[in-house]
Amino acid sequence: MGDEAHAGRGRRPTIADVAQRAGVSKGLVSFALNGRPGVNAVTRDRILAVAAEMGWSPDVRARSLSTNRSFALGLVLRRDIEIVAGDPFFPAFIAGVERELSPAGQALVLASVPTGPLEADTYRKLAAERRVDGVFLADLRAHDERLALVDSLGLAAVTLGHPDIDSPFAAVSVDDVEGMIATVDHLVDLGHRSLAHVAGTADMLHASRRRDAFHAACGARGVVGRVVETDFSARQGGEATRELLAGDADRPTAITYSNDLMALAGIAVAQRAGLSVPRDLSVSGFDDSDIARYVYPSLTSVATDAVEWGAAAARVLLAAIAGTPLEDTDLAPAKLIARESTGPAPGAPPPH
Repeated sequence: MGDEAHAGRGRRPTIADVAQRAGVSKGLVSFALNGRPGVNAVTRDRILAVAAEMGWSPDVRARSLSTNRSFALGLVLRRDIEIVAGDPFFPAFIAGVERELSPAGQALVLASVPTGPLEADTYRKLAAERRVDGVFLADLRAHDERLALVDSLGLAAVTLGHPDIDSPFAAVSVDDVEGMIATVDHLVDLGHRSLAHVAGTADMLHASRRRDAFHAACGARGVVGRVVETDFSARQGGEATRELLAGDADRPTAITYSNDLMALAGIAVAQRAGLSVPRDLSVSGFDDSDIARYVYPSLTSVATDAVEWGAAAARVLLAAIAGTPLEDTDLAPAKLIARESTGPAPGAPPPH
């Protein structure tokens, strides 16, 4: 009686069972299930579908003992930003990561810590206890010390974005500069001449890129552009909006925000102040979270595919752990999605 019949009577399906059902070699199945390169997309999807149909799952304990690997990847987040602020980017990013890890029998270890010594200690502990084989380095900072730390710990890693210093790790990036430039162009074309940008924490590279792109785009179009720095949270986004709307004489007619969370808080502050969005104030966000299209008015935002970003980063990190030489991966640039929250500047003629 064949392996397939035995598997169907309660025995745990093996890679050999999956290979027999899929009509491919055990080596090809192993590559596909472990997320390693060398398997074309169609074959990989077919193998994963067969494995799922048969109920195949890895024996992680046996694999760990035989390979001295944990079969887990780590993501360490700053508690003061992603978790407390409720940034919707990371749930979508994690969904993309899990899309790749689950079929490959890998796990995601998530840690939430404040920036500082405890953050560095967390990376050291993950490496010392062999809880992860590699880590995602998110929210890169200026001269980010985590690059040297993680490299010294012998962990594989992938950076989300390009660091501003030499890096031993591959980067998976999305160009968000184009999205910010498109936002400024969109608002200027609607007649706005006084713009503001509610930016994120200055030490974060993606926040400083968006801020610099905003300044450059305003300069190129000959309009006034002001920046208020925040910590990316809804609370500080709301406070920044209140500050910007306080003076009638130089009040901006359009505000861009470095994430959707702050933009939604900004709309609420503006409406409580008696302003209509977008009649009196145009508002735009960044990341195009799901809620952006369902609020009223629906939120103009810059779209980045966080799910695909997570999936691509997971594939690159798994390949790095497997010892495959890697180059940086640039995903599709961010693009502006115009909705109801942006409109003609007060007193400006309707756009043609």
